[in-house]
Amino acid sequence: MVVSVSRNFYSNGKLVKPSDLTLGPQSCQPTSQTADAVVFQSALQACSNPVQMTSDFLIYSTSLLYNPTSDVPIIRTNSAVVPITCYYFRHDNVSSKAIRPTWSPFSTTISTEEKLSFNLQLMTDDWSGPRNSIVYQLGDAFNIEASVQTQNHIGLILFVDSCVATQSPDPTSKPSYDIISANGCLMDGMLDDSSSSFVSPRIQPDKLQFAVDAFLFVAAAQSEVYITCNLRAAPATQVPDSMNKACSFNKATNSWSPVEGSNNICQCCTAGLCSMPSGQARGWGSVQGRPRGFGKREAVPAGLQSEVVRQAVLGPLLIAGEESHLYRRNLSSRMSPPEAQPLELWVLVAVASVSLVVVIAGVAMTAKSIMNKFCNK
Repeated sequence: MVVSVSRNFYSNGKLVKPSDLTLGPQSCQPTSQTADAVVFQSALQACSNPVQMTSDFLIYSTSLLYNPTSDVPIIRTNSAVVPITCYYFRHDNVSSKAIRPTWSPFSTTISTEEKLSFNLQLMTDDWSGPRNSIVYQLGDAFNIEASVQTQNHIGLILFVDSCVATQSPDPTSKPSYDIISANGCLMDGMLDDSSSSFVSPRIQPDKLQFAVDAFLFVAAAQSEVYITCNLRAAPATQVPDSMNKACSFNKATNSWSPVEGSNNICQCCTAGLCSMPSGQARGWGSVQGRPRGFGKREAVPAGLQSEVVRQAVLGPLLIAGEESHLYRRNLSSRMSPPEAQPLELWVLVAVASVSLVVVIAGVAMTAKSIMNKFCNK
């Protein structure tokens, strides 16, 4: 990491002192300086610089700190903190001389496929970017984007074969709810209170977006939801059919419609039983993401390419609001009927008033009797 800082730091013609500039949490000092600039040169993780890893990047962060010092009790400039971030692709060719083989061995092909990066992420309401919060209210929608990073691979198209919702990260746990099944049928959209659907058209072949209305499991002890999906990357030349589709249910027409392809490829969704069209065969990719015969070199039938399937998990998604509803319902069940409360208070006031009158009358009569006795004497 090389950071060059102009000594005319604030562009006001007043040069800063190099000793007032430091880099990173460890306050590393400049490595060199000239009349016009101060230079820091250090390893990416030197000076205690933190590193963060995302699905696409290695991110190294640091800060340039300017703390003006003075030999007198005053200063005439402000301190400053300038954040510095370096992004490096996680998957890239770092060789200075790229190897260009005249043929591609089978093992190389497998290695490339294994490096495909599949991802599920939450998107904002307008689909403009990733959503920062995992907290939802009932009535909101989970805007989900599935994607595959193709990198140097041949052109691919992404399909979401299935998605299941559970209360734990384990997709086999119970209770569970099938959101998408039958190789791309968004079954949740068939419910009367749901408007779930795929976004059409696609923004690009290696991405597929769909919206699912937020929900909670009945009598759930917790408000967490996990969504696990089987994502499949197929060659971009794949023709849409009953096994390669993304279908949404249209309540207005009581029919299914695909993101691409003809409507008849979705007809199997109603029964939830979709199979390969007769006379066709799927490529040699398996549901585990490895071609059958892994480790064996075998010829690929003409016109067929491999498919890669991966499982991606989204969650936990936190559904807010249900706990407060339960609290209010339990609280109201323990309270007396509203009309009983003022009646009970009225009775208490009446009884207390009558008792007070009786006591006052008794005291008055006793006092009068005593006075009469004294007067007769």
